[in-house]
Amino acid sequence: MLDIGKVGSFMLGARCVKRLGYGAMQLAGPGIFGPPKNREAALAVLREAVACGVDHIDTSDFYGPHITNQLIREALHPYPRDLVIVTKIGARRGGDGSWNPAFSAEDLMGAVHDNLRNLRMDALDVVNLRIMVDVHGPAEGSIEAPLAALAELQRQGLVRHIGLSNVTGQQIAEGGTIAKIVCVQNHYNLAYRHDDALIDQLCAAGVAYVPFFPLGGFTPLQSTALSDVAQELGTTPMQTALAWLLQRAPNMLLIPGTSSAKHLRENLAAANLNLPEQAVAMLNQIAPPSLH
Repeated sequence: MLDIGKVGSFMLGARCVKRLGYGAMQLAGPGIFGPPKNREAALAVLREAVACGVDHIDTSDFYGPHITNQLIREALHPYPRDLVIVTKIGARRGGDGSWNPAFSAEDLMGAVHDNLRNLRMDALDVVNLRIMVDVHGPAEGSIEAPLAALAELQRQGLVRHIGLSNVTGQQIAEGGTIAKIVCVQNHYNLAYRHDDALIDQLCAAGVAYVPFFPLGGFTPLQSTALSDVAQELGTTPMQTALAWLLQRAPNMLLIPGTSSAKHLRENLAAANLNLPEQAVAMLNQIAPPSLH
């Protein structure tokens, strides 16, 4: 029996959400650009997620662009009262599908209004400011100007809570002097563990950590050790990788994405998996020391 509540919950802004959620990025077309190949299947995945107990969906209006949010609205509006929808701003898609920074106050205001319109919401539950000093990963640089612009939109009542994405520890500290930061969304998984120390710091402060690419992203996780552990436990490598993340820290909120209802249920079944100490020890050795 699938019960994603087994792995507990954690505060995300003012709401307590289950630690297994859903990321809607893959519902758009290839390259997260354009419409899905099968619109009805995309709508079905969203409805299945909520039916399975998911109360945290991650999205952005630059997925598609606009496509993913429009799918969420069509599938789920009016939204369940316990559903928290988290979105991201700070980027814009080029006509060729490229990802471009969009940091000006005007850009951010437009992005918030795009999200409100396409999701059909009066206020956004949580908005992550995606920092694009470097498109490929966190890089130092002040985030004061864009975060101050987002904080002003929060004061206007358009945004309830603020998070940060693709950031360094120094940027999180700077951000905390401008607005209350309720979550951090960075690249992290079994094989990529740059944020180990940061996760523990955020946990102590009661801040949620939401790893993107929890299963490797565009290049799925592949490891002999992972496959061996999964085989021994009678589960799949991806379920094992998700279970490892859930056991890594109590402030870890997972948003694995998929466009398949079958894969969605497989991902959520990670809630039923309790990794023994020996398995965790083996999995802990997968990331190279340079990525710890």
